[in-house]
Amino acid sequence: MNNPLVQLDPGLYLWTITTFVVLVLLLRRFAWKPLMAALERRERQIAGAVEDANRARAALERAEQDGSQLLVQARREADALLTRARADSERLRGEIHQKAVEEAAGIVRNGERRIQQETAKAIQELRREAVDLSIAIASKLLRHNLKKEDNEHLIKDIVERLDEPRH
Repeated sequence: MNNPLVQLDPGLYLWTITTFVVLVLLLRRFAWKPLMAALERRERQIAGAVEDANRARAALERAEQDGSQLLVQARREADALLTRARADSERLRGEIHQKAVEEAAGIVRNGERRIQQETAKAIQELRREAVDLSIAIASKLLRHNLKKEDNEHLIKDIVERLDEPRH
């Protein structure tokens, strides 16, 4: 049993090797170079995409850092504004309080001045009435035959007593 596939045939070997070499040369020329060029192009595209992704990642990280810094700065500025607003409100509250105290003191001073004026008017009125009453009493006494000197002395004494401060 001789199987032709298992038998050694030097001509078949030669044709097989020749066909293989020709096929390799043809593949190298027409398939291998274009395939390698396509693979290199694809490799460059992938490398460019990886590089773009790395640049985008770096830009994103910078943007995140910048955003974080801006957020921190905005918080600081907000805190500073809040502190200034509180200080301004305290100052304003103090000024309003001071003005209210000054106005109240002015009202009290005006009230005291009016009281003093009204008191002085009342005292003047009382003195006038006392003088009128004294004159009435003196005229009644004159009717009882007092001397002119006694009458003047009596009126002078009454006026002096009215001018004295009372306690």
